[in-house]
Amino acid sequence: MQFRANKKRSAPSVIIVSLIDVLMVVLIFLVVSTTFKKRVPALNLNLPASLSAGSAITETDEPLTIQIRQEAPHLRLNNRTVTLSELSTLLRERVKTNPQVNLNIQADEKAPFGEVVGVRDAASTAGITNIHAQVKLPAER
Repeated sequence: MQFRANKKRSAPSVIIVSLIDVLMVVLIFLVVSTTFKKRVPALNLNLPASLSAGSAITETDEPLTIQIRQEAPHLRLNNRTVTLSELSTLLRERVKTNPQVNLNIQADEKAPFGEVVGVRDAASTAGITNIHAQVKLPAER
């Protein structure tokens, strides 16, 4: 008794459409998951070099970063353009919420020195004691 006919079976074929669907889902997942990185603002700052620069700051609270550019408007606080008076107000507000706030100053080599002094004065009058200047490290270090 024969239940099956003697037909030749064809070789199993790979269904390309479903493979493409799976690859597209993986590709979309990778693209979405890599876009949540912290972005560094795209400013052209030429940081001055320093031979005696210390190590980076480690703290659970995110530090304030002030960028001082060569051309006006000179000041940017956490990637937002501010004036010196706005900066003073924002620094005082931040010190009220966290007295141990860290302040990073990224000044261009050719930035006006008066702006750097103004930022340091505003930070000192706000009560910030942890003020750090960000510099380029030499290649041989």
